[in-house]
Amino acid sequence: MAETAIPTTDATLMERARQGDATAFGELVERWQQPVISFIYRSLPDATEAEDLAQSVFLQIWKTAARYQATAKFSTFLFTIARNLTLNEIRRRARHPASSLDLPDDGGDLHSPQQIKDSTALSGEQALTRAELMNMVSEAVADLPEKQRTALVLCQDGEVSYEEIAAILGCSVQATKSLIHRGRETLKSRLKPYLHSGEWEHDTATSR
Repeated sequence: MAETAIPTTDATLMERARQGDATAFGELVERWQQPVISFIYRSLPDATEAEDLAQSVFLQIWKTAARYQATAKFSTFLFTIARNLTLNEIRRRARHPASSLDLPDDGGDLHSPQQIKDSTALSGEQALTRAELMNMVSEAVADLPEKQRTALVLCQDGEVSYEEIAAILGCSVQATKSLIHRGRETLKSRLKPYLHSGEWEHDTATSR
């Protein structure tokens, strides 16, 4: 009976990347690219920009790989960089609004840019209703205070623990849980009139 291969850990791949192993780094990119794109997209709902920024995140990690020390989980290191680059881009757009008028034409989605395309399989009326709802959700998430938004998005993914989120935000675990709770309550209050199915309320109420 063939033995089941044990997946290589992020730390091992990053250690190999630190030594210049591009193949190992490619595995990390493949493993984490979509979660990073999705994370950026929730704060900056522009699918093209999210993909470009994700590339910048991994480029920065590759450039600094030689200085990487496995004192924290790789995902903490990764999402800290993703958060910083996203905040820099949001600030840049605030300073130069004229260069940021290319609004996303895909309606916005809380979960990922790819899921937006699913609405094309619906009827015209259903697709319009779904697009409007997704836009409301996207706007509501984007309007949250930055720390609430970041904490809630990372928690919603299930990819990052409370301890990691706390490290990324530079606060305590208890403060992180409070941020997540307040973010959920704000979203439920704002979106409840539009969500007759209760799907979002169920999703946001889920805790680990």
